[in-house]
Amino acid sequence: MNAQNGISRRHILAISMAAGSLAIDGLRSASGQAAKRIERFDPNLDKIIDTSQPIRELASGLGGPLGPVEGPVWWKEGGYLLFSDIHNNRRMKYTPGQGVSVFQEPTNRANGLTRDLQGRLVACEQETRRVIRQELDGSITVIANSFQGKRLNRPNDVVVKSDGSIYFTDPNGNFVPEQWDLPFAGVYRVSADLGTMTLLTDSFVQPNGLAFSPDESVLYIIDSRRGHIRAFDVLANGTLAKQTDRLFVDLRGSEPGNPDGMKVDIAGNVYTGGTGGIWILDPAGKKLGRIVHGYPATNNIGFGGDDWKTLYFVSRTVLGAVNLKIAGLPVPAQKHS
Repeated sequence: MNAQNGISRRHILAISMAAGSLAIDGLRSASGQAAKRIERFDPNLDKIIDTSQPIRELASGLGGPLGPVEGPVWWKEGGYLLFSDIHNNRRMKYTPGQGVSVFQEPTNRANGLTRDLQGRLVACEQETRRVIRQELDGSITVIANSFQGKRLNRPNDVVVKSDGSIYFTDPNGNFVPEQWDLPFAGVYRVSADLGTMTLLTDSFVQPNGLAFSPDESVLYIIDSRRGHIRAFDVLANGTLAKQTDRLFVDLRGSEPGNPDGMKVDIAGNVYTGGTGGIWILDPAGKKLGRIVHGYPATNNIGFGGDDWKTLYFVSRTVLGAVNLKIAGLPVPAQKHS
């Protein structure tokens, strides 16, 4: 009888422990959902985004230990988003209402993506350490693979200015355990005809995302290692006025995530990954709000949708989105008069 009571008590204890575990898991799940939120730091955020909307997860299970999901770029005439799955060495396609499919593989572990004025895809290839353009017939044109006779480190992100010139970041010591040919991390400009390549600055520890202001008078550049964004005035010849180098915003904090990808809307507001999520900043660098999506990092972001009012973001393994009230700057860039 006592033995049976002992078994009975153990059985009841096991059930209650299991129930308690389920309850705790339920709380974790509920708190995980509650943790996703859009925080307002300034009333002006309400002109940009509805803070009560859900933060949507569109796809998961991407990326991996060799590299995250990266480089979202919207293909307006096709109505879809392309993005890089670095670990799996492929380019993915997300079509609203249809989901995600493989668009191209292999991709030489491409990272940042954009489009030039003719609408051609421009990609930073990590494996080949080069920036390339994919022609409309599918052939590849190399935009840059070396500087002063030495191979680039590992091109990361790229933007195309409205005059057709191409700007990209080339951090060093990133992922690959080898000796780099270039002893510095650089930010470069390649002329529209691909004839001239200029080192704009080598003063960054880990240059990453970059973006122009709407009138292209300012270039913002992320230094992921230092956790901040710097801004430079752009000279008439497309190079940077180095004496204007200034801190735009510091995005360090105790929560996970460093500044990485960056985009600008038509009103000049800046969107970037940072500690705890995606930060929305006004043109002066004031922190207006933060999209807390609950993932470990924000690897890159991109505007999309027919009206450019969807903000897509990629974390290490996830594609997500939120809706905006202000349109992002379109890609390809619009020619300035």
